[in-house]
Amino acid sequence: MPKPKWNLNTVYISERLQESLRPISRCAMTTVVAPMGYGKTTAVNWYLEERAKAETLHIIRISVYSGNLAIFWKSVQEAFAHAGFPFLLEYPCPTDAAGGGLLVDDLCHALAGETSCYIFIDDFHLLTDRRASLFLCMLANRLPINVHLIIASRDRFLPATETVRLGAKVYQIGTEQLRLNHTELAVYAHRCGTELSEAQIESLLYSSEGWFSAVYLNLRTLSERGVLPSRDSDIYATFTAAMIDPLPKKQRAFLAVMGLADEFTVEMAQRITGDAEAWEILSMLTEQNAFVTRLPDGATYRFHHMMKECAERCFLAMKAETQRLYWERFGLWYEDHRQYLHAIAAYRKCENYDALLRVIRSDAGILLASLKPEDVLDALEKCPAETLKAYPFAILVLMRRMFTWRQIPKMLELKALLLTAIGEHPELSAEERGNLLGECDLILSFLCYNDISAMSRLHRSASAQMSRPAISIQSSGGWTFGSPSVLMMFHRAPGAMESELAEMDECMPHYYKVTNHHGQGAETIMRAEALFCQGRFTDAHIELERAYAQVKDNGQINMALCCDFLSRRLSLYTDVEQRYTFEERYAELLHYHDASWINLWSAASAYYHALQGETDNIPEIFSQHRLSDINMLAPGKPMMEMIENQVYLAQGAYAKVIGHSAQLLAVCEAMHYALVALHVRIQTAAAYEHLGKREEARAWLGKALSGAAPDGLVMPFVENYAHLKPLLTQELKTDLIAKITELGEGAGARNAASARPAVFDALTPREFEIVELMAQRLSNREIAEQLYLSEGSVKQYVNQIYSKLHIEGDTRTKRKQLAELLR
Repeated sequence: MPKPKWNLNTVYISERLQESLRPISRCAMTTVVAPMGYGKTTAVNWYLEERAKAETLHIIRISVYSGNLAIFWKSVQEAFAHAGFPFLLEYPCPTDAAGGGLLVDDLCHALAGETSCYIFIDDFHLLTDRRASLFLCMLANRLPINVHLIIASRDRFLPATETVRLGAKVYQIGTEQLRLNHTELAVYAHRCGTELSEAQIESLLYSSEGWFSAVYLNLRTLSERGVLPSRDSDIYATFTAAMIDPLPKKQRAFLAVMGLADEFTVEMAQRITGDAEAWEILSMLTEQNAFVTRLPDGATYRFHHMMKECAERCFLAMKAETQRLYWERFGLWYEDHRQYLHAIAAYRKCENYDALLRVIRSDAGILLASLKPEDVLDALEKCPAETLKAYPFAILVLMRRMFTWRQIPKMLELKALLLTAIGEHPELSAEERGNLLGECDLILSFLCYNDISAMSRLHRSASAQMSRPAISIQSSGGWTFGSPSVLMMFHRAPGAMESELAEMDECMPHYYKVTNHHGQGAETIMRAEALFCQGRFTDAHIELERAYAQVKDNGQINMALCCDFLSRRLSLYTDVEQRYTFEERYAELLHYHDASWINLWSAASAYYHALQGETDNIPEIFSQHRLSDINMLAPGKPMMEMIENQVYLAQGAYAKVIGHSAQLLAVCEAMHYALVALHVRIQTAAAYEHLGKREEARAWLGKALSGAAPDGLVMPFVENYAHLKPLLTQELKTDLIAKITELGEGAGARNAASARPAVFDALTPREFEIVELMAQRLSNREIAEQLYLSEGSVKQYVNQIYSKLHIEGDTRTKRKQLAELLR
């Protein structure tokens, strides 16, 4: 029988739960209270998406990230502003009943109307300030009928007296509604790709009590092992008894130690175990034990997963000092072979922080990005301050990584520790001191991210002090935080583009000097993108070629992929030779074993094919909307989500475009991403237009045009011209709109020309456009109306067409001959 096709990430909202969610629209407040893993957020998001399909909504999503009331208030302000209610921006955080009452009045006045409004506050349990829950009760008591509060929390937060006072205004959803029953568990398992027997369902229901996460984890185990875990037996104990315990002591020890490795060679086994006879042991094990395998390369060995699990259990039974000895050896082996992630993990296990910091300094923090931030932070907490101060270069690397993870307080704490370490070592040479202080300035410049002037001041300071390139930044590492565009990172405000370009030209040489030319070509790429966005194709092409020349053979794949992104976009409007097909570029990138480059490739491919309407060619991570499955650095995430929005638009998922826009615009505003915001507004206008919401569409288009006009940015509109054309014809004609229309029509003609039969090469784009309308059997008058021409002009065009194509006869026969040429 064929193996079942697993789909464990399927979203399943049972019919019973769907019914439980329906009363939300009839109540002022709904509380969704259940422990972690019961699908609270998933259920609410599903409900809001379904409501948005049925009616026009205002959805205000607020996520709680901290118990700090002031931080929560900032989130509220931004969420309301990006939903179209900016009146809270100047509002102070209410701290007493009077301030709360005033805020309630203003909220009720601003939100009242015909349009339903849903305010969804997620993870409310993190906000432990009792004033917050009391305020929500006050608000729920006075909300207009069209406004609904939805609050998700792991813990109950409504005081009993307030629950009674609210009465029918509050609706409560809990674990009973969210948990799976017998039938639902079977349906969910089926949707995940398996059919459970009645006995399996009963067993799984009993052990999980319908807890969604528990069911999911059991099905995950089933998908990997073929059986559900049993409550009555320990398969690992059985395996150990049969396959490990009967072995001689020396072999058991060998398995226990080498079971810690993912893969290993004989040389590695000899180094780690200290046993010169490792080869003989491995030969014997591979002959007698099917769970020890030699890989096709003939040199590498691997333990089967089950063997590995059991071997690790044996290792944990060893004395602590013995375990530390082996972890030391593992760490040193991995360090010597530049397998720094493995080395870091090993040194953490044996708590050798000197060695850990040595590896971090050698790696320059590049691979630290692959680790969970909490793991690194935990290691830092355990590392003695005196040890840290002995490795000032490692401190610089860690500061850089803390910025990327947005751990700014920890970053500044490390900065203080660095300055203390420098002060405690007067024997440091002036050169070494300057290098440390200069690199510290360089790292601090990232706190001024995309404020080019502020960054440049620190770059110049670093350049003046340093005599060598920075060790915390390697030229081969990423430069754009995962963004395929430089311009999208650094265009902060309408009207500022020319000054931003000039500042980049001034800033980058200082940065290159202290980073060994990291990001080389960035200012050239940025200028090329700006020229493209202004519709200056020839100038953009020239700068693009200059950028390609700068990044050639310098090992900075990030910058080459940014060039590719622009080259693909430019190719849709002018003749630009592509250096690679998408498939060729992908094959080349695989050699680098770097997921971040693949993500950049996917972004460029997704955007290009979405613009072309070729949705079948969009990479799966975008076409299936699985961005959450990949690691994205915060500064590059808005660009990726903007591209995802373009994919939604190409797929006709217009409500999703609109639904994603508010949250994405909030991020763009916070990070000063003016160009990304422009794209999102255009996408939202197009989505509203497709949904027949002309008034909303024109409002969003108006905002986009206002933001684009100061810098003459036309191409984001031209790229979406097919969606926007009906809207643009309704706008008052301006130079900006005229240029958008000219380029949009030209692009349409270019695409049509590339697809039209060669016999029509003699015709102009306008003439061929008329031919296509004639083929649809439209009269001259109908053609004139559609193209905004006079009927006389159309008649003249038709006569020119017949003349150029050498078609003769009466009107009826001429049209017939024309139709035959199109076949």
